[in-house]
Amino acid sequence: MERYLPIAIFLVIVLLFPVAGFVFSWLLRPSKYNKAKLSAYECGVEPFSDARERYSIHYYIIAMLFVIFDIETIFLFPWAVLYKQLALFGFIEMALFILILIVGYFYAWKKGALEWA
Repeated sequence: MERYLPIAIFLVIVLLFPVAGFVFSWLLRPSKYNKAKLSAYECGVEPFSDARERYSIHYYIIAMLFVIFDIETIFLFPWAVLYKQLALFGFIEMALFILILIVGYFYAWKKGALEWA
């Protein structure tokens, strides 16, 4: 049983540390509330509109396209590292992959997904 004593001590410390942090922060925190602390923004700027206002759908479409094309380019890195080992098969596979990306990009462009105004 003495072999497990360090693990038991570690578990007690792991459980005691966050509990002690919460208790000390609760005891030491100031408890005066005012209107500025209860407002939506504490940075000193008065809220001038509702936080639930609508954004243009173009913002979300461009953000999604950016994420999609950015993540797809990450797949090019392993191919570039193993280019000599993959030989012609790897080249054809990545050429097809890049062709699919280009077709998707032109499709989004022709549909007007990249137009902001």
